[in-house]
Amino acid sequence: MILFLAGTSDARELALEIQKAGLRVLATVVTESAAKSLEEAGVPAQVGRLTSADMTALIKEKGFQAVVDASHPFAEEASKNALQGAKEADVPYIRYERESQRFRHPNLTVVSDYAEAARLAARIKGVIMLTTGSKTLEVFAKELVGLPNTRMIVRMLPRIDNMEKCAALGVEQKDIVAIQGPFSKELNIALYRQYGVTLMITKESGKVGSVDEKVAAALECGIETIMIARPKVNYSTMFSSFDQIIAELNKCLC
Repeated sequence: MILFLAGTSDARELALEIQKAGLRVLATVVTESAAKSLEEAGVPAQVGRLTSADMTALIKEKGFQAVVDASHPFAEEASKNALQGAKEADVPYIRYERESQRFRHPNLTVVSDYAEAARLAARIKGVIMLTTGSKTLEVFAKELVGLPNTRMIVRMLPRIDNMEKCAALGVEQKDIVAIQGPFSKELNIALYRQYGVTLMITKESGKVGSVDEKVAAALECGIETIMIARPKVNYSTMFSSFDQIIAELNKCLC
């Protein structure tokens, strides 16, 4: 049986392919909506964040034979916990990583982390659309909320906890776009024009994360763009295709 870290649409598809290959999977996710999506597709799931110690205990308790980490490219903590948990439990760890995309344009700046993105945005000012999710909203709010000649528009999932976080950080309702993607290039353009966006901030989540539509739309509109590079994690074994993941599992478990 495989312990599977999930939470994205391509992760769900990978879990299904692993099951089709004859291997049993239990997915671990952090939200009820992600669990529901997996279970509706026929993949058993459990909800809750796991520390490395939790991961080790779960692997030993359930007798998992391997860990497949298909968490989001920016779920750095989850991946590190999975790496350590698998190591402590002495089972193979296999990382599925979406292929990276390379963007080059005079209006696009790549930065190393959220804090650098927030500091740069504070220097640029203007109407800033933040499309990096709610988890790191505090980093940007600290630099941008109340800054003269600056309006921060936050685009995030329409969840109650997200709205509560916005209220706590001083983000006004008129500056919240609560909507679930994926977004087409045309919809991105419409949103940028609706709010008069002059700067867009995103992260390099990969094509499956619809980053190319966001970036292409911004650049076409002449909007400056800040892209946050993926965190650097020393994955022990990593592949970017479903076939490679399944082949590695078969090799490890034979």
